[in-house]
Amino acid sequence: MNSYFADLHIHIGRDWNYKPVKITGANNLTLTNILIDASRNKGISLIGVIDCHVPAVQEEIKKLIAENKAIEHKDGGIRFEKVTLLLGTEIEIYDDNCRGPIHVLCFFPYLSNISAFTDWLSERMTNITLSSQRYYGSAKDLQYKVKELSGLFIPAHIFTPFKSLYGKGVAHSLTEVFDPDLIDAVELGLSSDTEMANGISEIAGYTFLSNSDAHSLPKIGREYQEINMQEPSFKEFNWALHRVDGRGIVSNFGMNPMLGKYYHTVCKECLTPAVKGNPCPNCGSMKKINGVKERIEELTTEQEQPVRPPYVHQIPLEYLPSLGPKTFRKLLDKFGTEMNIVHRAEMEQLKEVVPEKLAQAIIDNRSGSLQIQPGGGGKYGSIIKNKSNK
Repeated sequence: MNSYFADLHIHIGRDWNYKPVKITGANNLTLTNILIDASRNKGISLIGVIDCHVPAVQEEIKKLIAENKAIEHKDGGIRFEKVTLLLGTEIEIYDDNCRGPIHVLCFFPYLSNISAFTDWLSERMTNITLSSQRYYGSAKDLQYKVKELSGLFIPAHIFTPFKSLYGKGVAHSLTEVFDPDLIDAVELGLSSDTEMANGISEIAGYTFLSNSDAHSLPKIGREYQEINMQEPSFKEFNWALHRVDGRGIVSNFGMNPMLGKYYHTVCKECLTPAVKGNPCPNCGSMKKINGVKERIEELTTEQEQPVRPPYVHQIPLEYLPSLGPKTFRKLLDKFGTEMNIVHRAEMEQLKEVVPEKLAQAIIDNRSGSLQIQPGGGGKYGSIIKNKSNK
């Protein structure tokens, strides 16, 4: 068995005709640029691009295959250089059983599967050319169609306050909306980690995923996982989610949840940390944005928690103070990929390229020992200082 790094929630900003796909995505966030960056710079072997339902994106994939730059893997996925692309889509559900909108990720093995899904979805969606659009139909009918086309169904960033399963989607249980037997995994999101989510009994049987939700090239790999598989393919990934014959998640890597935009409950008017049900201590408003931490506490039950892979708190290299583009380029020239810098470069090797203080910050990042100022209400948290440099 081999281990591979995987980030399975990456958006496309523009298609190959330079038309917008994810409106808030970067202009250079094209499919080809994502594949090149993941393969050559990130060192990520498996990526999920979740705007592959868009017809123009499918045409770009076919063009890469026709030019012998990519090949469709026999076990599912598109192989490009050193990376395998999983054909995915992010969809917004808001049926009669939902209390609020829910985002889900769906992945398909082959172009023929996702092309058929696009045909089906185009009759139930206003604009098939854009990302994360509203699907008009029931959540369970969507699950049934995904499974009919041999796909995977994964609720996305399940605690985010606005568009997620537990944010506003359901009051108490996922069974209010979904068939639990047709869920393959759940994605935690940037404001939660395994320790926080592990006390919710109804998701105890699902694999936890940590993904970047990247809207720009530098954000690819800000959260990811290491997976044991024979090789990076759709079939192997599916088996890893269901822990077949030694396959599975080895470790989740993600930001400290306090860095997430929605970690704490805050006042909706002034974003001051506040307590649900009490007036804001700053402006007196009763309107709140419920934080992920507090929402998880509402859902947690007393139970024996399942043993899960470790969740390692790391921050993206771009967050480190004094690590600018030129310095980052020097590190890539020396170590090859971002994953090599983050996981494998030794202190003495790093000091050959960057100042000792920055080298120490990179090492400290591996153990999660950078001090954090919590985020909330749509504002990211921040690094306060490097503990080792007090």
